[in-house]
Amino acid sequence: MTAPGRVLAVCVSEQKGTAKQSTATIDLVVGHGVRGDAHAGPGHRQVSMLDVAAIDEMRAQGLDLEFGAFGENLVTEGLPLDTLGLGSELAIGETRLAVTQIGKTCHDPCAIFHTVGYCIMPERGVFLEVQTGGTVTPGDEVRLMRHVSRSAIQVALITVSDRSHRGEREDASGPALREYVEAEFGAHVALQIIVPDDHEAIVAALRDAVARRGIDLILTTGGTGCGPRDVTPEATRAVIEREVPGLAEHMRAQSLLKTPHAMLSRAVAGLVGRSLIINLPGSPKGAVESLASVEEAIPHAVDLLRGEVVDCGKRDAGV
Repeated sequence: MTAPGRVLAVCVSEQKGTAKQSTATIDLVVGHGVRGDAHAGPGHRQVSMLDVAAIDEMRAQGLDLEFGAFGENLVTEGLPLDTLGLGSELAIGETRLAVTQIGKTCHDPCAIFHTVGYCIMPERGVFLEVQTGGTVTPGDEVRLMRHVSRSAIQVALITVSDRSHRGEREDASGPALREYVEAEFGAHVALQIIVPDDHEAIVAALRDAVARRGIDLILTTGGTGCGPRDVTPEATRAVIEREVPGLAEHMRAQSLLKTPHAMLSRAVAGLVGRSLIINLPGSPKGAVESLASVEEAIPHAVDLLRGEVVDCGKRDAGV
């Protein structure tokens, strides 16, 4: 197990978009975050964390920065924050936290940006969800209880089914896909949910997955046919920024070798931010077989989205 780190500072702010102030102690509340902090509340982004090394890099540029200047709740040292993927778990005293987001998207320059000139939180920040509450103070030991490597492909699974959402039918496709991506890709499933065949519900689920910044691959299963409630492709197109038609075309072509019904599939695939979204059929067998047909292209797509490929030809040549 990785050697423990240490909490250097705990910080809170009374207003969103402003620097936080160091305090003597904070109280972490399950499902909420830091008691009394303006950013606390339900959702997956409850507590923010920065490593002191990132702050010191900015200080080395001549900036006079107090802890909390970038809106962080926790400043730590001695932890490999830049290697932690979604699902990693930390313990601070009696508290337990899980990593739920890497960095964030800033749509408008906040007070931090205007004051400092640059904000490191969008790229260097780690966001966590409180699993077990308690008090945290500077000097507390931080233990890494579960290390999910950031290099592992991070996956979100979204089952689209009215009946499964109502609890009338067990979801079989989501678990089948989970087993497959874990075995074949060595992936980590960061999110697995069931939503109804409803356009707005699907759009919201996709956007939530993308917002977690760290999820590489979003797989939907269900709602790709010609039925009146099959709206997954329309919801996906409302979210993606660029379509990747080759993936859907290849899946249909391979499925047509087994059934003529494959030509009725309206599945799409596309990109939004650094995430790849792929629509899959609703049956467990169809979902896994469709994903398997494009399996070889996915790791390369993830590398491209992460910016880890400079020359595709050299990669293909094994250079």
